[in-house]
Amino acid sequence: MSSLPEELADVRVKLKANVYFDGKVVSHTIVSADGVRRTVGLIYPGSYTFNTSDAERMDILAGSCRVKLADAMDWTAFAAGTTFHVAAASRFEIAVDSGIAEYLCTFG
Repeated sequence: MSSLPEELADVRVKLKANVYFDGKVVSHTIVSADGVRRTVGLIYPGSYTFNTSDAERMDILAGSCRVKLADAMDWTAFAAGTTFHVAAASRFEIAVDSGIAEYLCTFG
């Protein structure tokens, strides 16, 4: 299990939310002092497909989800405190079966 931060210091927050799938996935973009772009958000129950332009590191902060990467045959479960990676110029499916999954996505 990886050690995930409880907070990020010295960041700028974009106040306009990123709202997907009729509000079932919502995030805010944050940019750290060194220019690293991240989003922090919530995923409500359902199954969603995302396309990527940049590589992504997804840290699950709370709750749980299942993920199916573009070339994968099967779904993989991720609980709070775990991380998965998505390749650039790819796609992934993410599903939350119950509750809310909270995440931190780091791009690049």
